Amino acid sequence: MRLTALAASALLATSFLVSGAAHAAGDADAGKKVFTKCMACHEAATDKNKVGPSLHGVIGRTAGTHSDFKYSDAMKKAGADGLVWDEANIAAYVKAPKEKVPGNKMAFAGLKDDTDIANVIAYLEAAAKQ
Repeated sequence: MRLTALAASALLATSFLVSGAAHAAGDADAGKKVFTKCMACHEAATDKNKVGPSLHGVIGRTAGTHSDFKYSDAMKKAGADGLVWDEANIAAYVKAPKEKVPGNKMAFAGLKDDTDIANVIAYLEAAAKQ
C-alpha cells in the first residue's frame, strides 16, 4: 500500500512537470495569431498600455504593478497577496480570468483550448525578447 502511494505521488508530480513543459513548448507564431483576440486591449510587442496593461515582459511581473495602468482593486490585491505572472498563473488566468482573479475588470471570457494558451504564452515570451 505504501509503495502504491509513493508511485501515485511520483505520477502526480510527473504530470505537473509535463503540464508545465507543455506551456513552455508552445508555438510563438501560432500564439501571435491567437493573440489577435487580445490586441484590441493589450500590446505585447511594446511597453504601451491600451485599455488593458501592456503584456510586454509580463512573465515574472507581479500582478497589478505595470506602471501607468489603473488596475482594479482585485488585481492590485492579487499582486499584493503574491500573484506573479509565471506560465502556470498566466495559463490559469487566460483560461478563466474571473475565476483566477475574482473582481478583475477584464471583460474577456477566456481561452478554452490548452494549445492556444500554451501558444499565447510562447508568443509573450518571444515578444519580450524583441
